[in-house]
Amino acid sequence: MVNKVYVINSRGEKEFFSPRKVYQSARKAGASKQLAEKISQQIEKEVYPGIRTLRIFQRIKKLLSQESPRAALKFHLKQSLFKLGPSGFPFEKFIGEIFSNNGFKVKLNQIIQGKCLSYEIDFLAQKDNFLYFGECKFRNRGESLIHSKVALANYARFLDIKEGNSLQKLKNLNWQTILVTNNKFSRATIKFSQCKKTGLLGWRYPKGKSLEKIIEEKRLYPITILPSFKKSFVPFFNSVKIMLAKDILQIDLEKFSQKSGLPLKKLLSLNKEAKTLLEEKNN
Repeated sequence: MVNKVYVINSRGEKEFFSPRKVYQSARKAGASKQLAEKISQQIEKEVYPGIRTLRIFQRIKKLLSQESPRAALKFHLKQSLFKLGPSGFPFEKFIGEIFSNNGFKVKLNQIIQGKCLSYEIDFLAQKDNFLYFGECKFRNRGESLIHSKVALANYARFLDIKEGNSLQKLKNLNWQTILVTNNKFSRATIKFSQCKKTGLLGWRYPKGKSLEKIIEEKRLYPITILPSFKKSFVPFFNSVKIMLAKDILQIDLEKFSQKSGLPLKKLLSLNKEAKTLLEEKNN
C-alpha cells in the first residue's frame, strides 16, 4: 500500500497521489469497475515521489488501451481539446458544432454594435426565444484558468450591446452571455457568474452539464481525439468544417484524399479509430 506519495500536477505543485482519482479517471473514460480497480492498483504499485501526473495519465491510457481501446480513446478527451490550438478559431468552430448539435441555430464571428463600441462576438446561439452571446476562451495549457477579469470584461461588453440599438429586432428574446472554455474557471469567475446570472461552460463546470458531459452525452468528440490525427491537419479540417470525429464517417475518403492531399492510408486510420470510439456500448 502506497501512503502519502507526492506527485507533481500540471501546475507544478505537489499533491498526494490518490488511487481514487486514478479509478475515477478510468471509470469516466468508460472502463468497467473491475478494469478501473485493476488499473488503480497497478498504478499504485508504480508511483514514486515526484512523478508527474502527466506520466500517470500516459500510463493509465496505455493500460486502458490493452483491454478497452474505446475507453483509451475517450481518456484523451481533455488533451484533444488542447490540440485544437494554438489559435482559438478552431475551438470556436468546435463549440459552434456543439451548440448546433444541441438544437441551436449558430452564427460565428458576428460584429455587433453596442451603445459605445462595436464588438466581434465569437458566436450567437439561438433556440426558440433564447439567445446566447458566446465568448470562447481557448487555453493551450491545463494550468491556465479563466480568471474573473475575463468574466468582468465579457459582462461589460454584454451590457453595452444590450444598451445599443443594433439588435432591436431581437428584443423579444431572452438574452444571456456565456463564457466557454476548454479549461477550468477560477472560483472568483464562478462566484461572479452566479451573482450576475451569466453563463459558464467549461471543464467540470457546471456540475452535471459541463463541456465534457455534453460531449459525452451526444458523442460530439473533436476530431483531434483520434490518435492518427496530426496537429498539422487542423487548418485543413477546419476550412472544410470537419470538427467532429463522427464527421470522418460521413465523407468519401478517396475523394477527400485527392482534394486535401492527405494520404488515404491516414484517412482510413482516422475512420477506423472513429468507428472504435463511436461504437455502441455492449453493456
